[in-house]
Amino acid sequence: MNTTSPALRYLSRVGFIGYGLLHLALAWVAAQIALGRSGEEGDQSGAFRTLAGQPFGEVLLWFVIVCLVALAIWQAVLAVRGHRDTRGKERVAERVFSAARVVIYLVLAFTAGRVVTGAPQSSAEQQQQATAGLMAKPAGEWLVGLIGVAVLAFGIGMLWYGLQRKFLRKLEFGGGRSRSAAIRAGQVGYAAKGVAFGIVGYLLIEAAVKNDPGRSRGLDAALHTVAGQPYGRFLLLAIALGLAAFAVYCVFQARYRKVGS
Repeated sequence: MNTTSPALRYLSRVGFIGYGLLHLALAWVAAQIALGRSGEEGDQSGAFRTLAGQPFGEVLLWFVIVCLVALAIWQAVLAVRGHRDTRGKERVAERVFSAARVVIYLVLAFTAGRVVTGAPQSSAEQQQQATAGLMAKPAGEWLVGLIGVAVLAFGIGMLWYGLQRKFLRKLEFGGGRSRSAAIRAGQVGYAAKGVAFGIVGYLLIEAAVKNDPGRSRGLDAALHTVAGQPYGRFLLLAIALGLAAFAVYCVFQARYRKVGS
């Protein structure tokens, strides 16, 4: 499949709509945790269950699954043949990142599939069990700690990526209000996600240091940790607004994202 083909453009556009819905649901769950009203865990499973609880929720959730698979296919093509606007090591790095996104989108689609089929275990519980399994192995605590450092670094990188507007090179539009709105939504959205991933990484490191897998519950633990701090509810509401901003940015990506990069 050509990286500039209409079929690939359609996959990316449809995919980002579903990805935006996921982040909108995450924003809602985060806001409910901040307000002390949440009955769902603050992770991807909780977000998917929130979507499933809406009118025609099961249909909506299947739509999101299709969208995530579409994004995975698009990124798989880019991992093999895309990013031709870059050269050398930069192209290799971009293709590696695309391959990583394939895994992320497929894992999210699998998580959504478990929710729509009624599987009881959440993403947070799965991560806690996985962390406990790693810690039970020789040098497992070190491995969990290294994973935490990597996730923390990823969060910092995402924060920097957003604040420096690095995402703009992947968008293609003339200018005007659309460009300005996309910049603001992208900056706020990436910053919020960077903070959330940074906290997840910190909690993984803390779980390794204290030998406590219970501290490693992914995004759910991160959001509840923020809510438990002084003025944490206000910070969590800011993160929720940031996730909602990223959902808006996904709409801009559906319209203006360069297909081959």
